[in-house]
Amino acid sequence: MQYEFEQGPIRPPSEAGSLLLRFTRNCPWNKCGFCRVYKNRQFSRRSLEEIKADIDTVRAIIDDLKGLSEKKGYGGRLNREVLHLALTGSGYSEQYRHVAAWACRGQGTVFIQDANSLIMNTGELAAALGYLREQVPGVTRVTCYARSNTVSRKSVQELQTLRRSGLDRVHIGMESGSDKVLKLIRKGAGSKHHIEAGQKVKQSGLTLSEYIMPGLGGRELSRDHALETARVLSAIDPHFIRLRTLRVIPGTRLQEMLSNNEFELLSDDETVREIRLLIENLEGIHSSLTSDHIMNLLEEVQGAFPGDKDKMLRTIDDYLNLPDTDRLLFRLGRRGGALRSTRDLMDPAVRSRLERARTELEADHGSDLETIITEMGNQYI
Repeated sequence: MQYEFEQGPIRPPSEAGSLLLRFTRNCPWNKCGFCRVYKNRQFSRRSLEEIKADIDTVRAIIDDLKGLSEKKGYGGRLNREVLHLALTGSGYSEQYRHVAAWACRGQGTVFIQDANSLIMNTGELAAALGYLREQVPGVTRVTCYARSNTVSRKSVQELQTLRRSGLDRVHIGMESGSDKVLKLIRKGAGSKHHIEAGQKVKQSGLTLSEYIMPGLGGRELSRDHALETARVLSAIDPHFIRLRTLRVIPGTRLQEMLSNNEFELLSDDETVREIRLLIENLEGIHSSLTSDHIMNLLEEVQGAFPGDKDKMLRTIDDYLNLPDTDRLLFRLGRRGGALRSTRDLMDPAVRSRLERARTELEADHGSDLETIITEMGNQYI
């Protein structure tokens, strides 16, 4: 199919398959939830020629935008006015507008939107990365997802080849360092794979982000989950540790286990204590920890090790030492998207609104606010 743009037909980027290039400002996990991005998608590999054709399409759209800028008197600059024309004008496809937003905002971040891009042949992936850098102006960083069991099969030299070809950052969904938890969720990788993969990424010079899922061990494996994850992270010392608190998605095996009383969820406060145990046992690292997701109760638990470790623990303790009523109000406000910090509770107007909302919810739904708060949190998955 051909799409008509400003200067004639341009082939649109493919909408499925491996190495689909998605241009984003932020990590896509913040928007869609990694655990269901690829559900019910059939695995396939695409040829280098297909990938280059998609890159050619992006370049053609950028060239077309520059032509539009020239025609409108902006001298080829991709500014806010050009973006407005692309977003509001008729005849532009969704792909065209997506590339326009990327190019005109000038962020330069490219995310290779696949679950496990490094499964590709190293030579072909390197060629695709090099072609991307060569053809698309303004690229400042290229990031991809990868699985530990895939990375552990790559040599450091192969990863260095990818870095030289244009790859900058790798995101790995470790989830847990506990072999018991990894077996429970059928991760397909053990703690030794996580350590080997993470160390190889670091040795290659690539930036490494490890994603951890507090609560994933349930009540039974909570302590093992925290301590073993701390052990594995300490062995890797990734550049970034990102927390993504567990939310159970309907239709998953974990949801079935929950229904059959084979898995017991942690409460919000228990999850916070688990995160505290994790942070407390992270030793000898220089990672930056972030809680930058609405699924996390305490977004303000963030900082760089070792200097900010005590500050992060104090932040957690400040929450846990709040009176029961204050913790409940904070959870209600946080899950409702009204609060980002426990300090927000100090605002009399905010507190008054939360107390009024609590009273109304209890009047409408009874005194059990836990179910309501849980449902409010589930809206983000």
